[in-house]
Amino acid sequence: MIPSPFEYVKVRSVDEALAALAEHGEDAKLLAGGHSLLPIMKLRLAIPTVLIDIGGIPGLSYVRVDGEQVAIGAGTRHYVLERDEVARTEVPLLPHVAGRVGDPQVRHRGTLGGTVAHSDPASDLPTALLALGGTVVLQGPQGRREVPVTEFWTGFFETAMSPEEMVVELRVPRTGSIGWGYEKFTRRENDWPIVAAAAVDGRVALANMAGMVVRATATEEALARGASIAEAAELADQGTSPGADMHADADYRRHLARLLTRRALEKAAGA
Repeated sequence: MIPSPFEYVKVRSVDEALAALAEHGEDAKLLAGGHSLLPIMKLRLAIPTVLIDIGGIPGLSYVRVDGEQVAIGAGTRHYVLERDEVARTEVPLLPHVAGRVGDPQVRHRGTLGGTVAHSDPASDLPTALLALGGTVVLQGPQGRREVPVTEFWTGFFETAMSPEEMVVELRVPRTGSIGWGYEKFTRRENDWPIVAAAAVDGRVALANMAGMVVRATATEEALARGASIAEAAELADQGTSPGADMHADADYRRHLARLLTRRALEKAAGA
């Protein structure tokens, strides 16, 4: 399918992008890599009248240590994150997951900020960010504000970001040598996960088990009480609301959530 007609605006700074958002309001969408936005435009699930291209803004691609956190620019592409030595040393879960997103074309165009703002419940990197306890840094007319990822995604393609704001940075705690695990089940390697599980430091996040990525809170609470990995993983689907589609029904997704959570936890524990 072909998207509805739209106006294209190229900006060179965050201030220009914010000015364009303020001018066009909810009729505008930001375009970075385009691999999340353009497919839903073709399906007419999104019909913006203005696309604001932020892909050329300098200074939005970086990975650096900032105190006890790692700061990652929203324009950082997946392939850059996958290869970055700071990320590999300080928060190795993220580059590992970045290297399993889609195919090389997607990884060379897709940005971390774009996948976070898209709020797809089947996204790899948001699942990892949720397990890490990350923070989304937004910039708007009133300046910058930080939103924990636990509060940022609010539903299917919905976030706590206002129409006049944009994602400028992601921040995650430095985990260093702390064990982690990421498991996902797909029909083909470059597909969206039917279900995925990320585990690090006692936290577990799940993809495709609700209208947004979610934490497996029952599993986390069981681990905190001293339950075994096997016992805790059996609770992974509690409180979730998986859907059904051509790839899997709800019961199969619940089974996958328990299985993949156990495998992710075992990897995190070095088992």
